[in-house]
Amino acid sequence: MDLHVVTINTPKDSNLILGQTHFIKSVEDLREALVTTVPGIKFGLAFAEASGECLIRHEGNEDELREAAIRCCVDLGAGHTFAIFIRGAYPINVLNAIKDVQEVCSIFCATSNPVHAIVAETELGRGVLGIIDGSPPKGVEGGAASKERVEFLRKIGYKS
Repeated sequence: MDLHVVTINTPKDSNLILGQTHFIKSVEDLREALVTTVPGIKFGLAFAEASGECLIRHEGNEDELREAAIRCCVDLGAGHTFAIFIRGAYPINVLNAIKDVQEVCSIFCATSNPVHAIVAETELGRGVLGIIDGSPPKGVEGGAASKERVEFLRKIGYKS
């Protein structure tokens, strides 16, 4: 078995949702989950088949995000993985709808941070083992940082 670190390139001002799913209709179901949950969302998604033609299926309404999702699946080279890049929404807005898609097995990450995927390769193919999402902790939250967190969440409308 060989291990690879794959850098996922997230387009500017977008968020990534990376996961595993198992059926060709996932592409259409994920598209429907996105557009019915957040009307006007900008997105690109891709899904790497693991049998049959083993194609990377894709959907989206913003070319840059669609191309980034395809590139992500190509770089990972792991069957049954999907990548979604979004703008005009945050992962928190669509994550439950994505998890409710019947074919979705798991979500590896939902982030705007830099991401490395740890990919294992065997004679059968490749699979995502895990994700390195962002930077390591630099300390423990104190009074001022706690106050900033509370103010930030209210400023962006996620708490009242």
